[in-house]
Amino acid sequence: MSAHGPMPRSAWIFPALAVLLFAVATALGFTFTPSAAGLVFAAVLLVILFGTVFAAVHHAEVIAERIGEPYGTLLLTLAVTVIEVALIATIMLGEKPTPTLARDTVFAVVMIVCNGLVGICILAGGLRYREQDVQVTGSNLYLSVLIVLATITLILPNYTLTTPGPLYSAAQLAFVSVVTMILYGVFLYTQTIRHRDYFIIESDGAGDDAGDTSGRMLMLSVVLLLVSLLAVVLLAKKFSLVVDAGAAAIGAPPAFAGILVALLILLPESVAAIAAARKNDLQKSINLALGSSLATIGLTIPAVAVVAYALDKTLVLGLEQREVILLVMTFLLSMLTFGTGRTNILFGLVHLLVFAVFVFMVFVP
Repeated sequence: MSAHGPMPRSAWIFPALAVLLFAVATALGFTFTPSAAGLVFAAVLLVILFGTVFAAVHHAEVIAERIGEPYGTLLLTLAVTVIEVALIATIMLGEKPTPTLARDTVFAVVMIVCNGLVGICILAGGLRYREQDVQVTGSNLYLSVLIVLATITLILPNYTLTTPGPLYSAAQLAFVSVVTMILYGVFLYTQTIRHRDYFIIESDGAGDDAGDTSGRMLMLSVVLLLVSLLAVVLLAKKFSLVVDAGAAAIGAPPAFAGILVALLILLPESVAAIAAARKNDLQKSINLALGSSLATIGLTIPAVAVVAYALDKTLVLGLEQREVILLVMTFLLSMLTFGTGRTNILFGLVHLLVFAVFVFMVFVP
């Protein structure tokens, strides 16, 4: 979908279909079962759900045109975060206990974004333009905050003494949640007000189209964005049943559900990031990619922590040792990739190789 020109039909058809599907399924009391009718329902659900997520991102982009960069990028990440929290919370409330889902999803987002998405963007841009520029200062700010947030949420729980295992106590989880929100809030202040020039390359033309959206189109996109997000939240329960049945059918490990959730919420942003890289706007790609990782940890973890505490659910956050190694390697590689301010295809291939190792280790640990 493009944020320019007339609104595509899919931008309002998919949210309407999502609301209609939920209403019909609820009225008929229909629930997913591994049968012929269930498989048809699952296929329809997935198509409508993916289309609705794309519609939500489209409307966020339309609104972003009016408010300009980097606020537009921030709006996109916040919209995706709402979807992510809804999916995680719903699956956690399912019949099958999934105490590691939040951890698996957050880790999958970091690996998909920092290796898979970044690798594809750098490779696509490098093949077309040979080399591309990024803001070193802005990238360093992204990575410094991301390293701290990932360490205190995904690694530190393995080494606390108050509770055994990779768990935080209630007090520790509350403290870490507050710290992550404060740090993310300070980062947003830095990105959008204090040092916004760190995240924009002047020659990339960012913000040139800000304000082009008409008032009527803007209000319509605001309404449809809210409808799209509500529709995703309503269908999250149905999606969780399909995920559980699909994982059981192929004998997938528990982390498979986290990867599916991460792929669903990251797909629209990934399309936008890759398109920006092919237009020689790698800085926007990096803003979308690393920004989504920060939002996932800075906003999703505290939100899921509140849900887990309110519903008395166990929340496992600590990664296993092999995953910690992959995470540390990813951060070291990212610092080298963005440290010079110029990228080429070799950096992209290395990131994609690390992503391939991550996926392989999920199914063959």
